[in-house]
Amino acid sequence: MVNQPDPKTATAQPQSTSSTQPQEHDNDWQGVVDNPWRRLRQFTAARIGLGRSGVSLPTRELLAFQLAHAQARDAVHMPLDFEQLSQQLEALADEYPVLNQQPPLRLHSEAIDRPTYLQRPDLGRSLDQASRVLLKQEQAAAADTAASNATDTAETAFDLAIVIADGLSATAIASNAAAFIGQLCQQLQADQRDWSLAPTTLVEQGRVAIGDDVGELLNARMVLMLIGERPGLSSPDSLGLYLTFAPQTGLTDARRNCISNVRPQGLNYSEAASKALYLMQEAQRLQLSGVDLKDRSGNASLENDTTALENDNHTIHNQNFLLR
Repeated sequence: MVNQPDPKTATAQPQSTSSTQPQEHDNDWQGVVDNPWRRLRQFTAARIGLGRSGVSLPTRELLAFQLAHAQARDAVHMPLDFEQLSQQLEALADEYPVLNQQPPLRLHSEAIDRPTYLQRPDLGRSLDQASRVLLKQEQAAAADTAASNATDTAETAFDLAIVIADGLSATAIASNAAAFIGQLCQQLQADQRDWSLAPTTLVEQGRVAIGDDVGELLNARMVLMLIGERPGLSSPDSLGLYLTFAPQTGLTDARRNCISNVRPQGLNYSEAASKALYLMQEAQRLQLSGVDLKDRSGNASLENDTTALENDNHTIHNQNFLLR
């Protein structure tokens, strides 16, 4: 007779695990051939090192891809809650006096609905007639105020007009616009220059170039356009910033400076606001923007790195930091 172990005294033996499979989500990886590149995914949102099951993708990774694709589609088609955004901006105006205290102006492009916006990009670059009339009335009121105060019309021009459009991702605007503007206002108020901001405008079904229409009609020296960028499979909520000096209808992209991927997982709000303020200061000083205006906001840190190396008895003369 074979002796059976006493269940009261028997101890459980540890189960051996394969050293070739990841320790996390082991149940999800049963039967999956691991990819050594999977360890690099802690440094990037890119889809690398997915592994395989036979000749196919693991089910977990396929479902994750389908979810990301659905989120990108939703970002394009989901309408922006402009009423909630207006309330957020009014709260920021109470907190930061540098913001124009007038409630945000609601505008609309010539694209009457979302399907038209997606099929006719040109219509998203121009304001509809009602919006043009509204902005002309605002400018006329500002001119009347200047006349009654015996102020030169040139002096009544706003330094900056902030324009917010849903673009191709309402998710990006809903998630990031108010938080970025809050950071920008902090830095504007800390700046030595007294910035004059036009009433904030919200544009439905708008594209980048529509900011030039708004800036010109509001008599603004510069326009900063906040717009939802085209969603990617790892970034459905990316906010884009476009700065134009002396905005007017018909300008090309060569006249604009772009700061992209503004979001918590990309370029954070504080750094994006610092870059935007630097470009605004330089645009005002040089009276230009676009390809002729270079972002050298990182030069100070490079100079500090150079000084530190020189203090360590290294000699660096006009050397590109990428070559060190």
